Amino acid sequence: MTMPSKDFDRPLTESGRDDIETVAISLRDLHVDFDRIATSPLKRAKETAEIVVSQYESAPKLEIWDELRPEGSKQDVIQRLSRLRQDADILIVGHEPFLSSLVGEIISGGSTARIGLKKGGIAKIQIHSFAPKPSGELRWLLTPRHLKKMSS
Repeated sequence: MTMPSKDFDRPLTESGRDDIETVAISLRDLHVDFDRIATSPLKRAKETAEIVVSQYESAPKLEIWDELRPEGSKQDVIQRLSRLRQDADILIVGHEPFLSSLVGEIISGGSTARIGLKKGGIAKIQIHSFAPKPSGELRWLLTPRHLKKMSS
């Protein structure tokens, strides 16, 4: 299934840009650092990732991963993550419900866990292993509102 080009090219709204900037500033102020940021190739995801990068003095490496398209394969994302350094800190920018489903699969070892990521929300997962199935622990899940309150 291919995304309609209209959706592929849809930018963040001004309100969305403001929200992401607030999230990015909060993450920076809370010393949540990243080695790299992996983003979907869709315009609004790339804009989100670029806003986050712009808030860091030592900018994390920005990578575009086709696997993060809304119709992407969670298994392909997991396989790509498994090839990275084990202690890497990676921010993944993508789309719902794909990201919530990916997080659920990693923390449950299957598809039984259900979480809900808000727009601009962030989850920290510590991955323990990738084989035979991905296995990890949800360390925290924050909404943009939580982040703003924590960094104020």
